[in-house]
Amino acid sequence: MRAVSYAAYGEIPVLRDLPDPTCPADGIVVRVAATGVCRSDWHAWLGHDPVPLPMVPGHEFAGTVAAVGADVRRWRVGDRVTVPFACGCGVCEVCRAGDTHVCPSQTQPGFTGWGSFAELVAVSAADANVVGLPESVGFVEAAALGCRLATAYRAVVSVGRVARGEWLVVHGCGGVGLSAVLVGVALGARVVGVDVSEAARAAALGLGAAAAVAPGADLVAITEGGAHVSVDAIGSVDVLAASVRSLRPRGRHVQVGLLLGSAAEAAVPMGAVISRELEVLGSHGMPSRDYPGLLALVASGAIDPRRLVGRVIGLESAGAALAGMSEPTGAAGSAGAVGSAGAAGAAGSVGLTAGITVVELPEGVC
Repeated sequence: MRAVSYAAYGEIPVLRDLPDPTCPADGIVVRVAATGVCRSDWHAWLGHDPVPLPMVPGHEFAGTVAAVGADVRRWRVGDRVTVPFACGCGVCEVCRAGDTHVCPSQTQPGFTGWGSFAELVAVSAADANVVGLPESVGFVEAAALGCRLATAYRAVVSVGRVARGEWLVVHGCGGVGLSAVLVGVALGARVVGVDVSEAARAAALGLGAAAAVAPGADLVAITEGGAHVSVDAIGSVDVLAASVRSLRPRGRHVQVGLLLGSAAEAAVPMGAVISRELEVLGSHGMPSRDYPGLLALVASGAIDPRRLVGRVIGLESAGAALAGMSEPTGAAGSAGAVGSAGAAGAAGSVGLTAGITVVELPEGVC
């Protein structure tokens, strides 16, 4: 198969011929039709989130089933599917409860094994992890669901429990952040986007945010007494603190952005948490069981993933797009971004764009 890979951290990923993946007995092999370029892959590429080398990045993908293991019951060759970025083992107590995304033995394409910057990718425990795609949802749209829209949906709906009319503040208007804006607007929340980039703020307004401001703005005043729900879609100690302080009494802070290295032990303003009875919540991806609710919103038109797609490129450009996230106004930001999560850059440059970059593979390439 053709795949984009890197053998050392920071080495520009290149397109090369690699062996086809072996189909697990309990899994499937997916012929990739589209895959997102995500900042989480960028963190792995630079060694911030160490992975086994050599690595094929990519974890936001959709395509058709190319091979099925002997133990698989739910899937057949030719089925249109997508897969959560965090996959469970399918047999432990956590997975049996449906929480595959936090399985202690979880696998992640592009992190624990070769990912989807490739013509083919293997997925284990397919009956527990794989999600069927309605015909009405295209592959590019499904790749845009990826870890970003799916992560944002769970963060806002299941973890943040945002309700119609409530104030939702989203810190970082990149892939995850703009997805959270889109979800919040679809649910009738009043959304405020926060980003250092003027273009990212404009994107939030274009998706229906009630306001979009730079960091440091008086969020308590803007939200008429504080946010009901505030999401850190960047992954920053300072943003975490600002998010908690922006909440009204009984508000909920949802941490989506990755806090890596020394930031993983970030201090939380516990005085405010105690005095206002705030909730500080973590959110990590989304299990396969939660996809029907998101897909129903997509099928109804309430959420259009295409609005999050800034650019569609070919597989040969995927490595440069990933490396381009090192630019100061990195493209297609996602959870874990440093600084602005997804500011706009120079038009037409390989690494810079507002919104999600999706790699589309032609049908029948393998």
